[in-house]
Amino acid sequence: MKHWIAAAFICAVIIGAAQAAEPRRPGEYPSTIDSIPQPDVKKGELIGPIEFKSKIIPGNTVRRYWIYVPAGYDRARPPNLLVWQDAQRALPISQPLRINVVLDNLIAKKEIPATLGVFITPGQRDADRYPDNLGTGNPNNRANEYDALSDTYARMLIEELLPEVAKRYAFSSDPAKRAIGGTSSGAICALTVAWHRPEAFGNVISFIGSYTSIGYRPATMTTPFIPGGDTYPGLIRKSPIRKMRIFLQDGANDLNNEHGSWFLANQSMLSALNWANATADASTDAARKSGPRYDVKFEWGDGAHSDAHGGWLLPGILRWMFAP
Repeated sequence: MKHWIAAAFICAVIIGAAQAAEPRRPGEYPSTIDSIPQPDVKKGELIGPIEFKSKIIPGNTVRRYWIYVPAGYDRARPPNLLVWQDAQRALPISQPLRINVVLDNLIAKKEIPATLGVFITPGQRDADRYPDNLGTGNPNNRANEYDALSDTYARMLIEELLPEVAKRYAFSSDPAKRAIGGTSSGAICALTVAWHRPEAFGNVISFIGSYTSIGYRPATMTTPFIPGGDTYPGLIRKSPIRKMRIFLQDGANDLNNEHGSWFLANQSMLSALNWANATADASTDAARKSGPRYDVKFEWGDGAHSDAHGGWLLPGILRWMFAP
């Protein structure tokens, strides 16, 4: 907690100085020193891209993933695990997140333990290999995978992909030492994995999460109704509490379209999580009263549908989740 407060104070001083020189425009969140490569910091090894075809996800999908191996990795002491969706935007130095750089800096300062990273792109459907021309864009099966509320993606990750990683590198099996995150549809995907498999992931990082109706499909004469992410607040209120630590971030100028309002959706998520905790605290049922709680933090900014604010917050979030 002290690390979180100190980092927030330093960032506030930096931004305050910048504002004195020139007013900050909405959505501007400059990179902190923890997101900038430092010359005296030992760098972890980034292995990839590795192409991977899933048997669980339908549609002949192929995806890429990268493994971040922290400096000083010791198989005898399995590190924490961080899984992140949309690797095509999570790693490039030109993008706001730069998660491997953040891990380098925080691990070197011993502000978080050694952490293995697995960064995964969405699948490209009906492809023999992953296209090289996508850059930071989205593969064509992203919405089908990320915005679905089923356990299909969780099964792919936990039963197929992570066992492949484990053949080469060890990582913790403790859900408290494992986090999954993403932005936009990647964020709801991360929460869905932990929702279905809380024994595998006890920490969720959600930036500009798409808790909207992207995945909704009405029933037809031949197909069933499929819910969208906008049903999550109701699910949270009506389901047993999972033991999870969750960070929610969004901006007041996020998307508002036919799928819903992203900012209102994220506020509804926070309200549902807080309500679930409060009613459990007030319950007269001994098992429920002594049961798990959602450990929730949030940060609302003034940005649009962008990774900038999340990138600015990420070092402090990892300190909070993984502080030794």
